[in-house]
Amino acid sequence: MNFVCISPNFPEAFRFFCIRLKDNGINVLGIGDAPYEELHPDLKEALTEYYRVDSLENYGDVLRAAGYFTWKYGRIDWLESNNEYWLELDAALRTDFNITTGLKTQDMVKIKHKSAMKEYYRKAGIPVARAEIATTLDKGLAFVREVGFPVVAKPDNGVGAIATYKLESEEDVKAFFAEKPEVPYLMEEFVPGAVTTYDGVCNSRGEVLFAASHITKNSIMDMVNKGVPTYYYVNKKVPADVEAAGKAVLKAFGVVSRCFHLEFFRLTKSKKGLGKKGDLVALEVNMRPAGGFTPDMLNFSQSTDMYQIYADMVAFDEVRHTFTGPKSYCVYAGRRDGNHYKKTLPELESYAGNHARLFTRMPDALAGTMGNQVAIACFPTLKEVDAFVETAFELEIEEDMV
Repeated sequence: MNFVCISPNFPEAFRFFCIRLKDNGINVLGIGDAPYEELHPDLKEALTEYYRVDSLENYGDVLRAAGYFTWKYGRIDWLESNNEYWLELDAALRTDFNITTGLKTQDMVKIKHKSAMKEYYRKAGIPVARAEIATTLDKGLAFVREVGFPVVAKPDNGVGAIATYKLESEEDVKAFFAEKPEVPYLMEEFVPGAVTTYDGVCNSRGEVLFAASHITKNSIMDMVNKGVPTYYYVNKKVPADVEAAGKAVLKAFGVVSRCFHLEFFRLTKSKKGLGKKGDLVALEVNMRPAGGFTPDMLNFSQSTDMYQIYADMVAFDEVRHTFTGPKSYCVYAGRRDGNHYKKTLPELESYAGNHARLFTRMPDALAGTMGNQVAIACFPTLKEVDAFVETAFELEIEEDMV
């Protein structure tokens, strides 16, 4: 079996997809723009061959690389990046090479455009916030009169909360339209809620082979735009309503043979038309693993190996990995350079003791959302999670402020 991995080196932890695939007897080939000598030694060992292109944005070059692999190794059975940024590139290559194990170009609208996602959430029976494509100021103001302030403006095709804005007044709406980027934007009624997810891997029949859930209490918009503390935690187990909603959404979207990262709001207060406090409301779908170091956090929390489960799905369409060990809450604290924290990162790791799992730097490309300094730890109780988060973000008090 030939598996072509697009950008196998980024994020660095995703090299484990390639390593586990090779361990399952799969011929793994890589296409990327990083020099070969910069690849992690483990990744070099996992790849049968690596084809470097000057830019993955140049479709002609990537097409030629995939053509070369087809000529040398035969038909490509799988092609995947597992990276949101390259999903459309993956789909175009699958379409051109008739690779039947993944999404094609015609599937992109429903998984990349937030406006189109709503139809499938409705099919799954999940409430969705009212929204409209923001084309003119008059339409924007009319929408606000319908749903009330605040409203959220976000790219219809975008990742996370990047370039997303909370508009709280008519002046905000006018300022937004005066400077709005030239890409389609969605205006959406504000949903008061904490983000909860359904993450995992499903097989060719859409059956969930592995699932977990993480919770983000702070507003992701405020993390990105206001620099508020970035933290979230993986739950010990998936809540029953999240599991039911997640499986319904997977079925509605027809998801098979891939990683998934589905997002919901859990209402922190009741809202007419959406539900009561504690109910789930649709946010968005992502047909790839959760970003950053989240796959590692799922592994730490569930005492498992998501990379191996994915490789088992590709090779055998079932899980052959054995689950072992206790489950715990795994928390991420993303600290920002420029803040004067009371504890340095090494001191914070020492404070966490045997609960510490990963303390490192976030790649600059992801730091805007996730913070620069990564602190990941596991605890048996949420009380301990809260204490760790409080300690992680405690700032030094400047003498002249006392």
